[in-house]
Order: sequence, then structure tokens, then C-alpha cells
Amino acid sequence: MILLVLVTILWAFSFSLIGEFLAGQVDSDFAVLSRVLLGALVFLPLLRWRGIPGGLRIGTLAVGALQFGVTYLCLYRAFSYLTVPEVLLFTIFTPLYVTLIDDAFRRQFTPVALLAAAVATLGAGIIRYDGLSEDFLVGFLLLQLANVTFAAGQVGYKHLMHRYAGHAAAYRTFGYFFLGALLVALPSYLIFGNGERLPATALQWGILAWLGLVASGLGFFLWNRGACQVDAGTLAVMNNALVPAGLLVNLLIWNRDADLLRLSVGGGVIGLSLWLNARYRHRALQV
Repeated sequence: MILLVLVTILWAFSFSLIGEFLAGQVDSDFAVLSRVLLGALVFLPLLRWRGIPGGLRIGTLAVGALQFGVTYLCLYRAFSYLTVPEVLLFTIFTPLYVTLIDDAFRRQFTPVALLAAAVATLGAGIIRYDGLSEDFLVGFLLLQLANVTFAAGQVGYKHLMHRYAGHAAAYRTFGYFFLGALLVALPSYLIFGNGERLPATALQWGILAWLGLVASGLGFFLWNRGACQVDAGTLAVMNNALVPAGLLVNLLIWNRDADLLRLSVGGGVIGLSLWLNARYRHRALQV
């Protein structure tokens, strides 16, 4: 779980960086495409082209298209309708999708994992419910599509790696993840992109470089590796740990108003969900 914690800290900065410096200023399709290309630069030199099973190759392409391509195209568009706190609020449903999709893969139903995800959702809701903007419906729907594809990508990669364990080191195949994302991001930019809204300052270019090379390149690999090492309930809960982490970054760096009492109470509830999952899920799976 240490990898998920490390990436949570890393990604906690991404929401504010996007919302404060890129959203509404830099074309969203270009921002996503640049992140895909920069992330690919990290792993394509390591990519193994021969001797990889077709199922592993195609599966990793599909995971990248969903978890990175579709997710981030929807996420960046959502910032046009929502504030950073609202984006954080609307991501609280991701754990529910993680557990439900994982159960679908396993063709079973494990209520403990769903309960843990629901408690985590309650905790995040306590933290971040303080009113909605007029365009909330469009933003909400975009975020739900992003949540579903992000959840599907995580769970899909976890099951894919278990199925093809031992065929190749994970870093030798993760380049296919970014190629899959490119299959979505490049056509989207060519069709919908606005070449007049490229980054205009060195700061914006620097943020895109950070988001592409570190948050995307390193972050997605470590997150997906971490997802392979935990059960679905823990993975679901860790998705919501981004909410208090993101709010804390927003508060400390950009001095946004935040209810510290609700932040503490909600964080405590999310912690309770971790305990519930660790305490009861293993027992439930053995029954």
C-alpha cells in the first residue's frame, strides 16, 4: 500500500495545478496529449516489443486508453464547469465503481468491500459538500465518466497482471499503457483541439512537464503497481484519500478556505473505512 500512499501525495498537487494554472487557459486536449507524450518518453525506451502475449499487449493498450486517455480528457473538460473543490467532491464515487467492477471481474459480490467504499465515500462527502455551481450537472456527468474509466483501468490492470504474471517485468510492458492513451488523446486533439490556446508562459510549460514526466509517467506506473498489491476494498478507499490530500494542498499553498473540523472528521471516517476493510474483507473472502 506504500506505493498508493506515495502517489496519493504526488497526485494531491495535480488537481490544484490544473485548476489554478491550466484550466480555462491552456487547451484541455493539448494538455492531455502533452501528458501522454511526456509519460511515454519515460517508458517507451524500456518497452519490450517481442515475446509479449497478445492478450497482455492489447489489454495494456485498453487500460491506458481508459485510465489515462478517456479519464483525463473528461477530467480536464470538467474543470471548465467546476471549481477544484467541486472536482474533488465529484470524484468520491470512484471507490464504488472500483468495487463493483472488481466484483464483476470475479463474478461475485463482496459486500465488505462495497461497505468500505461507501464509508470512504461518506467521509469524502463530509469533507467536501458545500454547494454546487450552476453548471454542476455537466461537470458531474463528465466526472462520473472519468471516475468509471479510471476505476475500470485500475481494476483491469490488476487482473491483467495477475493473469500474465511472470511473462515480463511490468516496466517492460507499461509503454503500451501510454500508446493506448495516445490512441485516444491524439485524435481528440486533432478533432477538438485549439492551437491558439497553447501554454503562454514558462510556468505553464513547466507544470505540463511536471504533470507529464512525474505525475503521469512515474505516477501511473507506481499507482498501478500498487493496485496489484492490495485487494479491491483497499484500492477503492485509497482512491478517496486523494480528496483530503488534495484539499490540504489547496489550503496550505493557495490559501483556500476549508473547514478544518470537517476535514478532520471526514479524514477520520476514511481511516475507519480502511480499518473495516482490513478487519473484515479477508474473513469474508474465506467464507
